[in-house]
Amino acid sequence: MSELVGGAVDLERSLQSRFEENLEALLGVRFLASEYRITDGRMDTLGIDENDAPVIIEYKRSSNENVINQGLFYLNWLVDHKGDFELLVQRELDMEAAQSIDWNGPRLICIANNFTKYDEHAVRQMNRNIDLIRYKEFPPDLLLLEQLTSTTAIGGSGVSSSQVQSSSAGAAAYRATVTDHLEGASSEMLDRYGLIRDYLLACGDDVQEKTLDNYVAFRRIKNFACVQLRNQIGKVLVYLRVDPANIELEDGFMRDMRNKGHYGTGDLELNIMSDDDFERAKPYFDKAYNNA
Repeated sequence: MSELVGGAVDLERSLQSRFEENLEALLGVRFLASEYRITDGRMDTLGIDENDAPVIIEYKRSSNENVINQGLFYLNWLVDHKGDFELLVQRELDMEAAQSIDWNGPRLICIANNFTKYDEHAVRQMNRNIDLIRYKEFPPDLLLLEQLTSTTAIGGSGVSSSQVQSSSAGAAAYRATVTDHLEGASSEMLDRYGLIRDYLLACGDDVQEKTLDNYVAFRRIKNFACVQLRNQIGKVLVYLRVDPANIELEDGFMRDMRNKGHYGTGDLELNIMSDDDFERAKPYFDKAYNNA
């Protein structure tokens, strides 16, 4: 056994560049722009996460730099300039991604070699979506990321994409959201969903839950499980961050979702219709958590 001694790196450009080149692998965020200029400053990194939420990433370059306040200023600017961000997404990704932006949950991710106890306390008092992530480098080729604090805003801003829209015939068309499915679920379905939810939240202290239009996401730094309800057939679908190539698929219980479209993230689909299915699913929940 030998000890690995970790340390900081020059944050001026090197770490930021490495993050931006590997943003999806490290944080589950699609890269949009670096050093994005606005009238009163410059955002380090802009992106959009797995759940279609805008993300600002700020890197703390010195111990006395107040990167959280700076990031909050940029977060306010972003919410006030949605059109600029949507044009950026359209230009860097595509029109579909621009139309799918979830303005209910813009996020600020602050990355540093260390944060003070005051930083962590301040973030917990703010009604914003803020992640504090500490890094440590272990030469020659290891990088450790540790999520210290993650807060989720209560309520949200913006317009949900599940609003009623007019159809060509003039009648109102409505797409049921995951909240609608939960409200309309039988007691048996709600109990089953409750078991799954409680287990996923108990996987670790760093698990966060986010309810979107079409699924409920459970994430650490990245999503590890996305849950949907199918009330009509009494089924709960769970999509996990597990590679189906590394497991023996069980017919009727699992599906390989690589190259198949579905809401949320995850390549392994589990169909949970009974308590026995739930028990069988637990090891895969754990595996997905450890992969995130």
